[in-house]
Amino acid sequence: MSLSSNIAIRRLARFGLTTADAERLAAFYNSVFGFRVVSVDRVFGAHFERLMGAEGGATRVILALGDEALELLEFDAPGAPYPSGASSSDLVFQHFAIVTANIDRAFDKLSRNSEWSSISLGGPQRLPESSGGVSAFKFRDPEGHPLELLAFPDNNLPSRWNVRPRTDLCLGIDHSAICVSDSACSIASYESFGLRTSARSLNRGSEQARLDGLSDPCVEVTALSPMQRTPHVELLCYRSGISKPSIVLRNNDVAATRLVFEIDVPSFGQSASVMPREILDFDGHRLLMLPRIASAHRCDLFQNGPTRPTRRATGTRQ
Repeated sequence: MSLSSNIAIRRLARFGLTTADAERLAAFYNSVFGFRVVSVDRVFGAHFERLMGAEGGATRVILALGDEALELLEFDAPGAPYPSGASSSDLVFQHFAIVTANIDRAFDKLSRNSEWSSISLGGPQRLPESSGGVSAFKFRDPEGHPLELLAFPDNNLPSRWNVRPRTDLCLGIDHSAICVSDSACSIASYESFGLRTSARSLNRGSEQARLDGLSDPCVEVTALSPMQRTPHVELLCYRSGISKPSIVLRNNDVAATRLVFEIDVPSFGQSASVMPREILDFDGHRLLMLPRIASAHRCDLFQNGPTRPTRRATGTRQ
């Protein structure tokens, strides 16, 4: 579906990852970060195939951390693995940030697992006040999806995290960060969907270099927030160096990360369907638009017929 200005996003409902092995990946997220398994089922049917552009169905695992949801899709017809050699500044890069109550403890727990790989150099990095004063660490899960551990300074903890039980090591998902080729172009596009610019910064220096695993990066960071107080989107536009051209990803490719947004139904007009639709942004990142009426009536994102349960993922909340 092409870009449209007739979309009003209310909230970021969940994050979506394509996986080669949903059960294995769910076990990793459970054991390391405390994600809990909400449901495991099958999604399939004509609408699913049209929406995803892939034949057959998929095994779906829904995970939750705090109030945020993560959707894993293991397609019957698998696509390409995560591209090797991709860096933090490549346009294919998209991560989500896991908020921690204590980043040193979270990093120590991650370090006891052998399935991940590092992006950042030298462990968690404390960024200067001009870059938000947060502490962060970037890495990849067992299949190559980039992730970030994130901790806010005690004197600048956003209210939505301040109310979470601090006994939990990982509190939830703060945002998804996406590499873009042009900040102004992407900001205009996302604002046309109803997101609003809530913060901007220019991040550079030795701490940013170690965080990104890059030499002398200079990155424009723009935070875009939905109407409701839910996870937000961050645009990362690297001024230094040349990002590799965006890879054309199919939904069944492991690197195809999806943001699932809930939107107001009038955005599609009076006679519009309540079925979800997909939009590609200017750099090829996938956005799934779920009409609010479908969400309100608990309509499944891919429902074009019944879903059926399948094997249960292993693991319990840590």
